[in-house]
Amino acid sequence: MSDVNKESVRQIIEAIGGQENIDSATHCVTRLRFVLHDDSKVDKKKLESIDIVKGSFANSGQYQVVIGQGLVDKVYKVLAAETGIEEVSKEDVKNAAAKKMNPLQRLIKLLADIFIPILPAIVTAGLLLGLNNVLTVEDLFGDDSLVVMYPQWADLAEVISIIASAAFNFLPALIGWSAVKRFGGNPLMGIVLGLVLVHPGLLSAYDYPGAVEEGTVPTWSLFGLTVESIGYQGQVLPVLFAAYLYSLIEKFLNRKVHDSIKLLVVAPVALLVTALAAFIAIGPLTFAAGTAIADGVIWIFNNFGWLGGLIYGGVYGILVITGMHHTFLPVDLQLISSDINGTFLWPILALSNIAQGSAAFAVFVLAFFAKKQDEKLKGLASSSGISAWLGVTEPALFGVNLRYKFPFVCAIIGAAIGGLLLGANFVLANSIGVGGVPGIISINQEFWLIFFIGMLIVIIVPFVLTLLYGLFVKKGQLDD
Repeated sequence: MSDVNKESVRQIIEAIGGQENIDSATHCVTRLRFVLHDDSKVDKKKLESIDIVKGSFANSGQYQVVIGQGLVDKVYKVLAAETGIEEVSKEDVKNAAAKKMNPLQRLIKLLADIFIPILPAIVTAGLLLGLNNVLTVEDLFGDDSLVVMYPQWADLAEVISIIASAAFNFLPALIGWSAVKRFGGNPLMGIVLGLVLVHPGLLSAYDYPGAVEEGTVPTWSLFGLTVESIGYQGQVLPVLFAAYLYSLIEKFLNRKVHDSIKLLVVAPVALLVTALAAFIAIGPLTFAAGTAIADGVIWIFNNFGWLGGLIYGGVYGILVITGMHHTFLPVDLQLISSDINGTFLWPILALSNIAQGSAAFAVFVLAFFAKKQDEKLKGLASSSGISAWLGVTEPALFGVNLRYKFPFVCAIIGAAIGGLLLGANFVLANSIGVGGVPGIISINQEFWLIFFIGMLIVIIVPFVLTLLYGLFVKKGQLDD
């Protein structure tokens, strides 16, 4: 680490209110994460003028400084050496930040803590499903699909489909692992609990509606109750609530049972009681609740799709700032497992990512017309625009658009218009993949043309609005 960077770290410490304002600190792949005693002591303008800082924002009780991949590790080591703070885990920082949160923020944080760790598996599955679509859909490269035109690729497509669908077919196991870990239980038993809920001996949740119509739903007689023997494939709520109950029972038994017999008692009793509760009460109630939520969202988009798309497209960027966008991931997953077999929220999210990138690209152009040239801004705006188009919006959102405000407003205007178009046409994604431009491979093939038009809207509208506002209203002044 050079002396220049050491000086930059000292400037960061000074800009966030000095060493005495730091409660705790850690870092992730791209950002320094601080829990500060007083966020109001941060000199944001001074902080973001430092050469290695690409942006900063407060979220969920933490003050986060965007540095960049790779460099953030070196910066944190110098920070620790300069301040003498002990290196703490992300979990410690999150716990410290949670003390500053209200109940709604804690709920959002809880959902984020559960779903963010499993997001790579879901995104990977979505991308592979998109690749499978390219191989199997008709009218893409000709009247027939690629696997029909080139039969030697058919087996490859089947293998890709099996790999891709695994994360969705065993979704309760993924959620069970993450949720039980978050609630303080044994995460391995969370996997087992999730697998119990999708056991092949149960009637699949996907076949349940047909079995109800035919009157062929299998049942058990448990404690004098008639209980349906059904699985919860693709469901979110049943395993979430079951994981919470399992963790409570496990922690209770760990306190009460002697160490010599814990292995024989704790996990078996906790799993048995939780599984019975899941099949008898938790599963049916939460399955009905999840179905009602999905049906309600579907009804809104069926009857007022243009309005739903307009609102979601317009507010998604704001939700990212607050962290509330994490609450919609379970809704996406619930919609994918519903009768429509897709989500209309994810396509709008993808357009919102592109819109933020387009606004950042406009700032890059404006930087050349600015009276005061800022080479750092040019580099940040161009690189963050590319990042947003590839689905990672943080650098563009916090480092550029929110910094100057009007690019952010122009971006959400473009996203709202694109969302209106997608909502009015009920555009569906068959999986959750990468946001931004690559998101098109997750879109159902019959909606590709509409989605492409939506992409043009969020590329052109935010760029042109930001450029015009910057040139004719701001007169080329980019002072934040």
